[in-house]
Amino acid sequence: MPATSETLTAERILEATEEVLRRYGPAKATVVDVARALGVSHGSVYRHFRTKAVLREAVTKRWLDRTTEELAEIAAAADRDPEARLRDWLTALFEAKRRKAGEDPELFATYSVLAAESGETVQWHLADLTGQLTDILRAGADAGTFTAEAPLTANAVFQATAHFHDPGYAHEWNLPGAQTDLEAVVELLVRGLRA
Repeated sequence: MPATSETLTAERILEATEEVLRRYGPAKATVVDVARALGVSHGSVYRHFRTKAVLREAVTKRWLDRTTEELAEIAAAADRDPEARLRDWLTALFEAKRRKAGEDPELFATYSVLAAESGETVQWHLADLTGQLTDILRAGADAGTFTAEAPLTANAVFQATAHFHDPGYAHEWNLPGAQTDLEAVVELLVRGLRA
């Protein structure tokens, strides 16, 4: 049943936008396509998202937030050993990115294009992720597990593991040995961080 403007929500628009992007790709998807998928006028969509660029930024943020929220639970687990949290967090980041790229490659490619357009959203996402890493490393320093200066080291750890989460390397994430390579890098980093 088509939506009415009274039942139309931002979340429904974002869900429909994701489907339209999957179907048409970022170059051909339009707000009219989104409105058509929802059974509303494009003006109804614009009441929630004032421009196509704002809509695309919102759908990109929603997609990135899924990963951030998943990792936040690991970062916030203060009752767990910081070293185990760090290992689990880096592994979960790799798995989340690999899952997105592998389960829906068309949408992953679409979001790679959208992320390039959404500089501020991507920067916020990266800052959130390095903030989570900072929290883990700070907890490790407080517990005497790690000896590193948290913010500076968090950025270094994030950069050192970029091969396992930067979309530019997605084509390598399912190669034989990718998981083993990640484990070796994480082991090297953890050894270097230990007090």
